Amino acid sequence: LFLPSFQDLFGVSMVVPLMNLHIKSLGASHTVAGIIGSLYGIMQLFSSTFVGCWSDIVGRRYSLLACILLSALGYFLLGTSTTVFLFAISRVPVGIFKHTLSISKALLSDLVSERDRPLVMGRFNAASSVGFILGPVVGGYLTELEDGFYQTSFICACIFLLNAGLVWMLPWSEENTGNREHQRGNKGTDSFSAKANCDLHLKSASNGAMARDSLFQSPWIQVATVLKRIKGIACSDLWDIFLVRLLMSVAILLYYSNFSLALEERFGVKPLFAGYLMSYSSALGVLAGCLLGPITRLYQHNTYRILLHSSTLTCTLILLYASALSIWMVILSSTFLAFSTTIGRTCIIDLELTIGGNEASGTLLGVGQSVTSVGRIVAPLLSGIAQEFSPCGPPSLGVGLALVAILIMNANKQKYCSHGNVKLKNQ
Repeated sequence: LFLPSFQDLFGVSMVVPLMNLHIKSLGASHTVAGIIGSLYGIMQLFSSTFVGCWSDIVGRRYSLLACILLSALGYFLLGTSTTVFLFAISRVPVGIFKHTLSISKALLSDLVSERDRPLVMGRFNAASSVGFILGPVVGGYLTELEDGFYQTSFICACIFLLNAGLVWMLPWSEENTGNREHQRGNKGTDSFSAKANCDLHLKSASNGAMARDSLFQSPWIQVATVLKRIKGIACSDLWDIFLVRLLMSVAILLYYSNFSLALEERFGVKPLFAGYLMSYSSALGVLAGCLLGPITRLYQHNTYRILLHSSTLTCTLILLYASALSIWMVILSSTFLAFSTTIGRTCIIDLELTIGGNEASGTLLGVGQSVTSVGRIVAPLLSGIAQEFSPCGPPSLGVGLALVAILIMNANKQKYCSHGNVKLKNQ
């Protein structure tokens, strides 16, 4: 699963930085390019919850294969787009079905124990991030060739087809056996972990049987089941977790929203330096993902405390950046922010699955992606308003939002620490 996740973001990051240049070369105005980009974001916003819930119903294998193949179709169409209309059409299947990483994370949460989940998720994110670092370099080289964008799009489509083959070859029939062996190897752990492993095995077996039956249900029954599950999540007591995720996402997006422009205005630094600094932060994010194992052991697997401390550190570092008097303070804040944000993103996902329950992991991850998409829509608007007052306006506003998130976590400390599953309305 780590290899397809690496190849996924490697292929996507080859194409995405070149898309604005390509659509403008087709004769589109800045407004049309912006509208198409916004439509893609809106499709992601509404489809992530439905696709995640659908993966709970029909099973991870078939939903993951469908998303990979339809995404491959989208990038293949992108490679044939010679008009703005064809370009817009090519973004539809990708906008609706490009949730491969979310379903992969849901599959990982099915396969590993709750105790090991932050470590495995951290490594998964690290593998994806490596692909995101290398992809733009290769894409930039390929675009220098004749018809470079079209070749890059076709290569991306081929990478997705390769991923489909790798996913098909995964040992799906050994899933329950693996869980059973995992339980045997963890008899010495505390009673909560033993119970979690036992529940995980039972849920995995029952979900596998339901998935086989659900795959052959009529589409209307599947849609009704999806809507029922989404209603259960909406009526559950998970609003505070998703609100924390939204606030922290917007705070981080505000930090990066005018990063290059603010550095140029405040310190006279060229945009090239800002690009190097962001690449440096991405590389440190990969390292942070690999360090999650020792960190969780240091905190005795208390995800809530890790999230609270990482969010507090994130808030402090954004404040340090907003009040920085020299470029060295910016470099310092960027260095540690790469660690705190990577750890925070992994921990908020783990907390969602811990409180919400593993039986709806696809739905929970889908709703979480939708929440992040809302942040991507809201953050540019807030950033634009804040920049009217000062170049430091967006990160200063981010500090305020991060403080609110920390206060919400403190107010709900008892629920987070109890690790009790929140009962959904449809259960």
